[in-house]
Amino acid sequence: MLFALLCLLALAGAAAAAPNARPCASPSSTSAYPFCDASLSITARARSLVSLLTLDEKIAQLSNTAGGVPRLGVPPYQWWSESLHGLADNGPGVNFSSGPVRAATAFPQVILSTAAFNRSLWRAVAGAVAEEALGMHGAGQAGLTYWAPNINIFRDPRWGRGQETSGEDPAVAAAYSLEYVTGFQGEQGKEGRIRLSACCKHYTAYDMEKWEGFSRYTFNAKVNAQDLEDTYQPPFKTCIQEARASCLMCAYNQVNGVPMCARKDLLQKTRDEWGFQGYITSDCDAVAIIHENQTYTTSDEDSIAIVLKAGMDLNCGSFLVRHTKSAVEKGKVQEQDIDHALLNLFSVQLRLGIFDEPNNNQLGPNNVCMKEHRELAAEAVRQGAVLLKNDNSFLPLKRSEVKHVAIIGPSANDAFAMGGDYTGVPCNPITFLKGIQAYAAQTTFAAGCKDVSCNSTDLFGEAIEAAKRADIVVVVAGLNLTEEREDFDRVSLLLPGNQMGLIHSVASVAKKPLVLVLLGGGPVDVSFAKHDPRIASILWLGYPGEVGGQVLPEILFGEYNPGGKLAMTWYPESFTAIPMTDMNMRPDPSRGYPGRTYRFYTGDVVYGFGYGLSYSKYSYSILSAPKKISVSHSSVPNVISRKPAYTSRDGLDFVKTEDIASCEALIFSVHIAVSNHGDMDGSHAVLLFSRSKSSVPGFPIKQLVGFERVHTAAGSATNVEITVDPCKHMSAANPEGKRVLLLGAHVLTVGDEEFELLIET
Repeated sequence: MLFALLCLLALAGAAAAAPNARPCASPSSTSAYPFCDASLSITARARSLVSLLTLDEKIAQLSNTAGGVPRLGVPPYQWWSESLHGLADNGPGVNFSSGPVRAATAFPQVILSTAAFNRSLWRAVAGAVAEEALGMHGAGQAGLTYWAPNINIFRDPRWGRGQETSGEDPAVAAAYSLEYVTGFQGEQGKEGRIRLSACCKHYTAYDMEKWEGFSRYTFNAKVNAQDLEDTYQPPFKTCIQEARASCLMCAYNQVNGVPMCARKDLLQKTRDEWGFQGYITSDCDAVAIIHENQTYTTSDEDSIAIVLKAGMDLNCGSFLVRHTKSAVEKGKVQEQDIDHALLNLFSVQLRLGIFDEPNNNQLGPNNVCMKEHRELAAEAVRQGAVLLKNDNSFLPLKRSEVKHVAIIGPSANDAFAMGGDYTGVPCNPITFLKGIQAYAAQTTFAAGCKDVSCNSTDLFGEAIEAAKRADIVVVVAGLNLTEEREDFDRVSLLLPGNQMGLIHSVASVAKKPLVLVLLGGGPVDVSFAKHDPRIASILWLGYPGEVGGQVLPEILFGEYNPGGKLAMTWYPESFTAIPMTDMNMRPDPSRGYPGRTYRFYTGDVVYGFGYGLSYSKYSYSILSAPKKISVSHSSVPNVISRKPAYTSRDGLDFVKTEDIASCEALIFSVHIAVSNHGDMDGSHAVLLFSRSKSSVPGFPIKQLVGFERVHTAAGSATNVEITVDPCKHMSAANPEGKRVLLLGAHVLTVGDEEFELLIET
């Protein structure tokens, strides 16, 4: 079964709620329809509306293409719109084909923006995307409910959708989710009113598309309680509990044998423990596959019953619309199960004001493709770009000394290659070739390969000739959506096809060592380039969006000093011997398993998490931090479990974070002096890590406890304060899935600077 086909069939002819189709827009509506009475609470209004519907009308609401109720003035509504890094028409709620808005700002892909490690930047980008969403909604070309952000952990470097995420660290993913959702939904008003709805996806432990016979539609992710607690769940907890997202999407995969959309324990946890107030949608056709593909249930009706009773509210696709009536007739679903789902759905629509009279500040086409948004997109690329190598300070180039640049590689003159997954129609994309042409008197382009897959060497000759003539050679290599995307994982971490051969061929004839620009969301094993003196510099630009061509020469010619840091470990090709299906984060020496992500991985790396150079050299000094913090003020007696069985061999003590009376009382600040020893001003990411001085099996090697983006003038120093929450960021889960804080000595590190901190009772 092809999930997209069923979805598209169900979506044909659907429309997002247009601004002029509001049942409660006229004064007479209040008396005609009780759910229009603004004096009632959101919940009361939603209950009133549900009570007025027939069973058939109720069932028609359970699809992302929700049916209208003409007799009540309720219009049809399309729940599915996409806004991952700009408005995209992957979902039918955003329409570029008709209407005044034919494009929207294509911001850089999330993995690149994350590398900036700048919370205010993340929130600003989300706010700009929201403004464009409201502008398109005002033009009748988009809805108000969007299925972003993707906050799954980039667990395996081969994952085709890792590019959509904020990397491998759960604390970073959690921080990104907080900024995105808050910036996108806007400040919540009375009764939780929001301007737009954001959706945290894909809940949970989803990070594989298609690998060696395994498929995301049938994969059973076997996750232990320890990894679930401190790796897979933290971003979702923050997204719901702190950011107050109004939507959650349950994933295709099973978790420990149960389909996620049927995991009542995990779905209800979001409401009972995290305070979720919103709707839960399935991924597209994730309900249909429970019986048809996973054979978890014995009938379609059983599948519907299990997801509705688990707490799912909306089905992307037509499955529930087609089979729920039968489930009711067979007694497998009660009408109150449907009512509960509709209460959540209508509550979110009411919070968005979909039924009410629009306010006077409605946005329109002029709020899309704004100059300010384009500049923000450029700033996100500048701050996220990661300089991986720069031998002998080869970069930045001097414009006065560079007359002729050869830019080589099929992506160098391909605007589409810069977008990545979930990219809409960009406003005014600039290719790398066009960008370089504005900086060099002469520019020569040679593809070198027919496409990114580079399965032929037929075009090498032209590239070699171009390299011979040029003063500077820039090779654009890496990945695009033919190599990594939704429903498609990578097999190898090497550059595709003959790309490596192209780089070697060009480097062997170039007058000077070349500059290698890497595209793509997933890590690439570029060990050959890292150690080759003929390759002077390596710059990673992820998927930079429509402004990539503008920003690349700004960095190459020193108008901007790069300072991004990798949000993902770059593994060697040997890592591909590890099954992608192994969900364990911790290493297991007994079976030669090295673990995953910088927190646990014990093998070799090409470039580590947090790595990134600059045109300046920075040093750090921890000016002040507490030498010890105490948890002895806890009001719970005997909270310290001394030498539990699994740590008694190490003589260690720990405290469960749930037993600490006030985690807030433990929060402390670290003041750091950042010195710029170069001759260029620079903005860069400062990352603060922590590790326990005791080596405890199962606990992180180190973990990120705070970060800030800092601007420091050449030859001067800047002081920065980083706040650390020990319960949240210095703890880890024990094998039972309980968060614990190790007592004893810990070391805070920033760059080469270390500071010892004692946690005691």
